[in-house]
Amino acid sequence: MLYYTYILASKRNGTLYIGVTCDLKRRIVEHKQHLIDGFTERYHVVILVHWEEYPTFDDAVTREKRLKKWNRKWKLDLIEKTNPGWKDLYDELR
Repeated sequence: MLYYTYILASKRNGTLYIGVTCDLKRRIVEHKQHLIDGFTERYHVVILVHWEEYPTFDDAVTREKRLKKWNRKWKLDLIEKTNPGWKDLYDELR
C-alpha cells in the first residue's frame, strides 16, 4: 500500500491545504464533493495541485508536517516547480 501527501488549492496562488491519505482518488473526490466538513469546504479548496507517494504512513505524515511548517513562498515554489500551470492533477489520477 502507498500513502500520499497532497496539496489542494482554491485557485492559482489561492488558499492552500495540505493533507495525507492512503487513497488519493477517493480523498480528492470527498473534497470536491464537499463531503468533508471544515477548512477545505469553507474555503472551496478542491484543486489538486501537488502530490507525493510514500511507502509508509509515517513517511507521508512526516512530509505533511514538514510542508505545513514551510513558509508560503516555499509551498508556492514547490507547486510551480512540479505544476507550473496549476492544473488540477485529479484528472490525471482518473
